[in-house]
Amino acid sequence: MKLRAEMLNKLVIASSNAGKLREIRQILAPLDIETVPQTAFGVPEAEEPYDTFIENALTKARHVAALTGLPALADDSGLCVDALAGAPGVHSARFAGDTRSDERNNEKLLEVWGVEQNRRAHYYCVIVVMRHARDPEPLIAQGVWQGEILFAPRGACGFGYDPLFLDTASGKTGAELEPARKNLISHRGKALALLSEALRQSR
Repeated sequence: MKLRAEMLNKLVIASSNAGKLREIRQILAPLDIETVPQTAFGVPEAEEPYDTFIENALTKARHVAALTGLPALADDSGLCVDALAGAPGVHSARFAGDTRSDERNNEKLLEVWGVEQNRRAHYYCVIVVMRHARDPEPLIAQGVWQGEILFAPRGACGFGYDPLFLDTASGKTGAELEPARKNLISHRGKALALLSEALRQSR
């Protein structure tokens, strides 16, 4: 994917999810770009009314850029389970209800998935950077992490569905992987690597 980029010194992250913020900051750290969460500006979360990750990411980035007057980075990502026709998908964060809870989301996933023999699933992530709210050429990068769903959670690291998501190449769940390793192979890591390269080439 060809990305047009220019050097940015500061980005407001359109998220209040501590796990996402941590991973984004870790991966973008070598670029020396200051990253600030939207909560630092008192920006409320944007509505995510769309059925696609890209539309929701664009909406979140535009929302933050408009309210802060600064370049914004938005991530929209989720778990897509083959046996559930791609669910929970864009509803991953609130799969078990509007009050976000990783534990309850994982419990619901196991409940609705049942004993389905098709264990295939993937994480999907799209990252959007908008230099201003009317940016006609936002930077867009995507990443996919293929894996399988386990019957019971494993591991104490990560967040979201990581305890149930098995990276078949390593035999470890997302919650068992060291953060540095996860950032290399995860959906978010791959998307941010593309974004980082585009920004690096602009120097």
